[in-house]
Amino acid sequence: MEMQKIKKVKTVEPPWPFEAYTHVISPLSDEDGGGFLFTMPDIPGCMSDGATEIEAIENGRDAFLCTVAALTDMGREVPKPRYYHPPVAAQASERVVACVPKHV
Repeated sequence: MEMQKIKKVKTVEPPWPFEAYTHVISPLSDEDGGGFLFTMPDIPGCMSDGATEIEAIENGRDAFLCTVAALTDMGREVPKPRYYHPPVAAQASERVVACVPKHV
């Protein structure tokens, strides 16, 4: 019996952050084991699950990183998030406006 070799895939920095992608959390039926299913519509095949919604998201983050690493290893492009808007630094003025009641 021949042993299969396991290929180790290097971790890579995703081109877009995890939070930039749409996440869908769906309840799983008791027949499917219960809990919640995590999917990313922008990255087909990227899915995970968890007993709670939070656990499904945490496991989904790991699935995202693994999927990005696998796509990169195969020479495939990581799909761009459909609704990504880069964060913009807030601009603050030096003025402070305060409302003070007339009757103190």
